[in-house]
Amino acid sequence: MESNLLMPEKPAASVVVPCRNEINHADACFRSILQQEEPEGGFEVLVADGISDDGTRELLEQLGRQDPRIRVIDNPGRIVSAGLNSAIRFAKAEIIIRMDAHTEYAPDYIKRCVELLQKSGADNVGGPARTKSETYLERAVAAAYHSPFSVGGARFHDVEYEGSVDTVPYGCWRKEAFERFGYFDEELVRNQDDEHNLRIVRRGGKIWQSPRIRSWYYPRGSLSALFRQYKQYGYWKVRVIQKHKLPAAWRHLVPCAFLLTLMLLAAASVLCFLSLALWPSLSVLCRLYLWSLVSLVCTYCLCLLLASLVTACKTEWKLLAVLPLAFGCYHFGYGYGFLRGVWDFVIRKRRRPGNQFVQLTRSASPAEEESD
Repeated sequence: MESNLLMPEKPAASVVVPCRNEINHADACFRSILQQEEPEGGFEVLVADGISDDGTRELLEQLGRQDPRIRVIDNPGRIVSAGLNSAIRFAKAEIIIRMDAHTEYAPDYIKRCVELLQKSGADNVGGPARTKSETYLERAVAAAYHSPFSVGGARFHDVEYEGSVDTVPYGCWRKEAFERFGYFDEELVRNQDDEHNLRIVRRGGKIWQSPRIRSWYYPRGSLSALFRQYKQYGYWKVRVIQKHKLPAAWRHLVPCAFLLTLMLLAAASVLCFLSLALWPSLSVLCRLYLWSLVSLVCTYCLCLLLASLVTACKTEWKLLAVLPLAFGCYHFGYGYGFLRGVWDFVIRKRRRPGNQFVQLTRSASPAEEESD
């Protein structure tokens, strides 16, 4: 059924949404966006479709016929950063709001973003990272996500915090901000939003978070998907640090340093014990390496247990059985990805990553490229 709605010639806001193969989520996502309270002047929705082949494109075109506020553009790059840049360049409005398919938004999300951007004087505004989960594993992953033990106390994980931050989920900018700070880095499959926010902060800009801007992100539904997701985050964080010479925060180095220390102590212990037959005097050194390794593992396990107990107490006690595994996926996934990133980008000087670092981590099929 064709719509009688009219698209404003100059909308107040342009919503940009990168999308690829989202047939299970697209209908609900875009209908919820279209039901948003409109800011004065209205809004348009630009969907950058990454050459979907699962019926998503046909669905988007149907929605566009029903509501002219939706415009679909091609994203041949098939990754988030390329799609966002294409949509921003096509945007008619002076205010750009990013939204994603795997997130649920409060009815006043767009309106709140526009109001805060206009009142705060910030270069980018957004709300904290809230989560919504359905299955047992999703609830455990979400509970761990909000613990400082998993993410180092980043402020955007605090749903009550209002003030200046170093990054926000999604974002809302004036279009001219992209002329001043640049567009999203299309080399990055992951971390493109963090890198862009890092550019804003280091060039004297301001990013502001308000809990009145509400959205709910659906976390990964399995531990393997969570591990792959954070492996990619760690991997691409190396490229961001390489580009900017310094990390945005030193907490980004902790998982890598911890895993590297474990690996070195384990290797040193094994080599030392294998050499005892030739050099018996190494026995003291062997015991020192082994004691250090055991102490580090025991300390981590104790922290893991304490963090799991505190998190289960704040959320659900039934999650306690799987919370240590969820925390481990955050830490070891990120740490392993970071080390692989150092190996690929720094040591081997590669510019083309392996498939495992560009694959869709929500999909059952590992052959698709990242687009969420």
